[in-house]
Amino acid sequence: MTTILEKTAGLVAFVRTVDAGSFQAASRLIGSSPSAVSKSVAKLERRLGAKLIQRSTRQLGLTSEGIAYYERVAPLLRALDDAGDIVQNTGTARGLLRVTAPVELGRGLIASWAQLFLTEQPEVKLELNVTDRHADLIRENYDVAVRIGALTDSGLTARGIASLPTLLVAAPAYLQRRGTPASIADLRAHDFIRYIRSGRPLSVTFADGTEIMPDGRFDTDDGGAIRHAALAGAGIAHLMQFAVKEDLNAGRLLRVVPDMPLPTMPVHIVHAFGRQLPVRARLFVEFLVRQMGRLDR
Repeated sequence: MTTILEKTAGLVAFVRTVDAGSFQAASRLIGSSPSAVSKSVAKLERRLGAKLIQRSTRQLGLTSEGIAYYERVAPLLRALDDAGDIVQNTGTARGLLRVTAPVELGRGLIASWAQLFLTEQPEVKLELNVTDRHADLIRENYDVAVRIGALTDSGLTARGIASLPTLLVAAPAYLQRRGTPASIADLRAHDFIRYIRSGRPLSVTFADGTEIMPDGRFDTDDGGAIRHAALAGAGIAHLMQFAVKEDLNAGRLLRVVPDMPLPTMPVHIVHAFGRQLPVRARLFVEFLVRQMGRLDR
C-alpha cells in the first residue's frame, strides 16, 4: 500500500523537476540524487497509470497528462511551501519565485538586477515573465506582478515601490522631417507611436492636467517596440526616462517640449497573498524598493 509520504515524495520530485527543467537540477533543490528523483517520478507515473514526463537524452518535456497534472498539483505544493515561509522568523528565502513585469521594467531593470538578488538569496530560483499584458496572478500562479500606471486589479494587495519620470522623445531624423513641436497645438499635428492597452491607445496627460489623444499610424502594446520605432524615426514616443537615458545621452533621441513636464508614473507590486506574503516574495519586494531608490533619474 502506498503511504502518504511516498505519494508526497513523488509529487515533490515531479513538480521540482518541471520547475528546474531536469532531474539533476531538481535534485539540488530537493537535496537528493538525480537517480532518486527520477525513480520517485517513475513511481508516481506508475501509481497514476499515466506518463507525465517525456524523457530524452537532451531534455525533458511534459506530456498532455503531465501538463494537466502539474497545473493542478503545483499550486498545492507551493501553498504548502508558502505556509512554511509565513511562520519563519528568519530572512532566508527559498523555492521558486515567479514574477511578471512589463517589458520596460522587466528587460530594462529587473533582468539586470536578477543576479544581484540571486546572490543575496542563494536558495531562490527566479522566473521572470516579461509582458505588457496584465497576467492573472491566481490563475497563472504568479507570486507577484510589477505594474506601471493606475491599478485596475481588484482583490489584490498592492504596494507602491517607485514613481518614475516619463518623457516625450523623438529621433533627430523625425524632427528634421516634421519639425520640432513647441506647444500642445503643435503636438496634435504630429505622429505619435501610441501605446495600446485593452485595444485602445493611451492618451498623454501633462503635469498641469492637460490631456491629449495623440494621432499616429503605428500602435503597439510593447514598450520596447515603441522605443525601437522612435529610434527609427517613426514618431514621438512617451517613454520612461530610465529606458531612454542612454539614447538621450548619445543623441539618438531628443526630448520633445521639455518645458512642458509630464507627471511621474507610479510603479506598484501587486500580489494575492494578503498580509501573509511568503519570505521569498517579501524579500524580492524589499529588494526592488532598494534598487528603485538607487536609480539615477
